[in-house]
Order: sequence, then structure tokens, then C-alpha cells
Amino acid sequence: MASSIQILLLSSLLFISLSNAQTSFRPKALVLPVSKDPSTLQYLTKINQRTPLVPVSLVVDIGGQFLWVDCENNYVSSSYRPARCGSAQCSLARASGCGDCYNGPKPGCNNNTCGVSPDNSITRTATGGEIAEDVVSVASTDGSNPGRAVTVSRFIFSCAPTFLLEGLASGVMGMAGLGRTRIGFPSQFASAFSFNRKFAICLTSSTSANGVIFFGNGPYNLLPNIDASQSLTYTPLFINPVSTASAYSQGEPSAEYFIGVKSIKIGDTVVQLNTSLLSINKEGYGGTKISSVNPYTVMETSIYKAVTEAFISQAAARNITRVASVAPFDVCFSSENVGSTRVGPSVPYIYLVLQSESVAWTMTGSNSMVYVNDNVLCLGLVDGGSNPRTSIVIGGHQIEDNLLQFDLATSRLGFSSTLLGRQTTCANFNFTSSP
Repeated sequence: MASSIQILLLSSLLFISLSNAQTSFRPKALVLPVSKDPSTLQYLTKINQRTPLVPVSLVVDIGGQFLWVDCENNYVSSSYRPARCGSAQCSLARASGCGDCYNGPKPGCNNNTCGVSPDNSITRTATGGEIAEDVVSVASTDGSNPGRAVTVSRFIFSCAPTFLLEGLASGVMGMAGLGRTRIGFPSQFASAFSFNRKFAICLTSSTSANGVIFFGNGPYNLLPNIDASQSLTYTPLFINPVSTASAYSQGEPSAEYFIGVKSIKIGDTVVQLNTSLLSINKEGYGGTKISSVNPYTVMETSIYKAVTEAFISQAAARNITRVASVAPFDVCFSSENVGSTRVGPSVPYIYLVLQSESVAWTMTGSNSMVYVNDNVLCLGLVDGGSNPRTSIVIGGHQIEDNLLQFDLATSRLGFSSTLLGRQTTCANFNFTSSP
């Protein structure tokens, strides 16, 4: 039997869905561009928000809880509505407390409103912020091109003060949270337009061309006429029972996406490591998550040492010479004996073995190695210390030119491994509108 709270939330969602999508055109999917900022290595997207609409640049956080934007600096909108205490919006946002603001009323500062903790997950800083609704407009898609813009008239988000932008790329106004919450992007878009609660992300390694995020079902077509959704292998997503955000309430689960890595192989060799670190314990420590805010994969010290030693040994067997470290990387090589292949530098492959030996996420040279100059390339892994919150954080470089589909309803991840082997990249979505 569903509890009365769940029924209230579902009816609230339905109410918000109906009021959100007042349009006869019902998109099957939505699309957003994603660029890579060369100076910070952050992944950025743009939405249109407010009345009149304003382009808003945001850092993409795959595991972020919700949309937050700076409301302190020139937030002007005739359609801004603060969420009143006790409202369905506060309930959906799991907002705690009820506050007054004596410098208002203005966006981010109103009496009798509920608040959450917007989180800059790059700097690990969180603060208090008012929950509100405003208009959000994004492009629909048929999977091949962007189509007409569609509007969610009451998109729930959090205001934040300007200081929370510190550490984010120039020109950014907030962060786009794609995490597993009722007010994350995937749930709100699915609710507004009645499509499946899923999204797919394809980050590009290029700093001059856009990658792509899809909300809703495929196809996910990339030039030259390749439906990347056909390349997916599936593995379960796990919920960490303890929040991994910078600030959270007791009993709140993590909004981030965890997968069940069982072992790691370098080439044919199984890396010897403490496998208990690969599970999430009851305090919420351990496990493997996917992150777009870490530029490179971060591993707990003992895992990092075991993986890098196995990689160095196999590279040496190929006459690949180790050279001095280049920060932030410890393990670097001369490019002299490293051949070039369609899937990146010719180095030993790294396999993350998932629910069975036959299901593995393959990291070829394009995702494992980073060229720091013409003569040196480094293994793009970073030592995360001896007691990190999460044992393995799969970072941005390791997911570039991979299609990842997060299905929140069935709690599974579809992953392609590198698309370079299929002779396409994440920069190959055709962002010119269809005729």
C-alpha cells in the first residue's frame, strides 16, 4: 500500500505536470548541447529561463540534486514564484524548514518560503537557498536534430548567492543537477512531458565542438547516421543510502549514480585489490560512482596503486618507457613507442568488470591516457587518498566519447564504451535544426 505521503507527492507531480505542459505539442525527447571549458575542464550546458527568456549557462553535474542559479546578481523575471511553506513544491524538493527574508521581496529572498542547500560540487561548498519556480525552455528532438523549443512553465529550482559560483567556469550562472531526485532535470522533464524518466549523456573530448544530453527515449543519432543507443550494454544502478552532497539531512539517500564494479582487469590480468572497498557500506562509504565534475577518475590509494602498478608492468612489456610525473598525474610515459589506433594511443586496455565476467566497461587509450605534450602522455587516474567517501569516481575524461544512458525508472545504466570504434564521436550530433 502506498503511503498517504507518496499519494500526495504523486498527485502533486501530476498537478505540476499538467500545469507545466500547457501545449498541444508533446515532445518525445529533449536535447541540450554540452561544451567542454578548456580552462577548467568543466562541462557546460545552456537553457533558457525566466520571463522574458534569458540564456543561462550552467555546469553539468550528473549527480547534482537540482538546478540552482545565482539569483543575487540581476535575476529579473515576471514569472518567478517562490515556493510557499507547506506547498507541494517544498515537499517534492524535500525542503526542510520555513524561512522569512527581511531584505525582500525579490528572487531568492521572500517571506514564508522553504529552502534547500544548493551545492557547488566542484569546490564542495553548500549554502542555503530559496526554492522557487520559473519558466524553463529547451529544444525538443526526434533524436537526429533539435526541433521546436518547448516550455516548462513552473520548473522547480533553487536560488543561490553569487559567492557559490566561485570555482566555476567564466560566465556560468549555476549548476544543472541531473541526479536521482524528484526535482532533478530528468524527473521534472519526464513529469512535464510524460516521457520516460531517463537521460543519456555524451561528453565530447573537443573544446571546440558540442557534446549532447538527451532527455527521454532514443534514438540518439550521431553522424554519419549511427544510432548510438544500439551500442549499449546494461548494468544495474545502485542507490547509496547516505547522501554524498556537501550538506544534507539525516536519512537522505545520495542523488548520485553508483554502479557495481566487481573487479578491474588490465589487459588479461586481474588486478589484486581489496574488493570490500568496491561495495557501499552502511555508512555510505565505498563503491563506484560516475561524475562529470571530476575531470579524471579518482581511486582510493590502495586501488590506485594496484591499478597503476599493473598498468606500468604491462606498458613496460610493450617497451613503453616511463618518464617523470606531470601534475596532477603520477604515471607518465614517453610517447616514443606508443602507436596510434582508432580508439586512441595503443596501450593496455582497462576493464571495469561489472555484474559478470562478460559485462565490462572497456577503457581504451582514448579514455585512459592524457597527452600533456607531444612527447609525454600520462595515465589519467588520480590518487584519492586512503579513506575517501567513494572508492572509485569515474571522471569526465574516462566518459568522453562514450554514450551513457541513465534510466531512473528501472535503475540501470546503459554504457557504450568508446564510440570511436564505431567511427563516430559525441561531437557528431547534428545541432542544425531539421527542415
